[in-house]
Amino acid sequence: MKRILVVAIVLGLAVLAVPNVMAWDKDGPKVIDPNSVAYGRTYGEWSAAWWQWALSIPASQHPLFDTADCSVGQSGPVWFLGGKFCANGANCSYTGVVRSCSVPAGKALYIPVLNAENSSLELNDPKAQIDDIRLGNAQAMDGSTNEFDIDGKQIRNLQQDFRVQSTVFVYTIPDDNVWTKIGEGNFAGGAYFPAMDDGVYVMLAPLRAGPHQIHFHGTISTFVLDVTYNLTVAK
Repeated sequence: MKRILVVAIVLGLAVLAVPNVMAWDKDGPKVIDPNSVAYGRTYGEWSAAWWQWALSIPASQHPLFDTADCSVGQSGPVWFLGGKFCANGANCSYTGVVRSCSVPAGKALYIPVLNAENSSLELNDPKAQIDDIRLGNAQAMDGSTNEFDIDGKQIRNLQQDFRVQSTVFVYTIPDDNVWTKIGEGNFAGGAYFPAMDDGVYVMLAPLRAGPHQIHFHGTISTFVLDVTYNLTVAK
């Protein structure tokens, strides 16, 4: 099973729904309600899109390997941020990760705190059953802890209120892909299906122009993650 531990695509929709937002105060950051339809998709659909984005980028030029800028692969009204990939069975500890990122004005941010993904490719089983994949992902996430704050304000009840399962999706990887990079196998580029995800995700409504800081921390078994994003939102 692949797990990506995180802070914080290709399914075009013509109509953008107006999302519900959960605000701390009139001037502070706003979190989009995980039960709403935001920019034409549910949280579960955005989770699938997040993986499609993350897996489509060559590992040698990838924001989550710190080999490329956070703008790589971004398009549309929502940008994706993330943490670090960790192979199944590995003892990963990513603490003190600090990144700087410039974001255009008017972009929402979709960010997994922790998430678990699996697919027929990683299982080496083209007949892998959707229910079995979902169960494995859920078992990984059931024991996770999650923390997330934006500009010093903590989002509470993440595991209860912000945990979602993705829709079933197909992803396309290049030859220089994430899975080969982290030692999960020597996988050839191509399109693979089915894939699913279970994770804790936060979508932030577009932030005010200027500096912002996002910090998140999470654990799954022996996986530990602590990431800070120093953002600059353009005027």
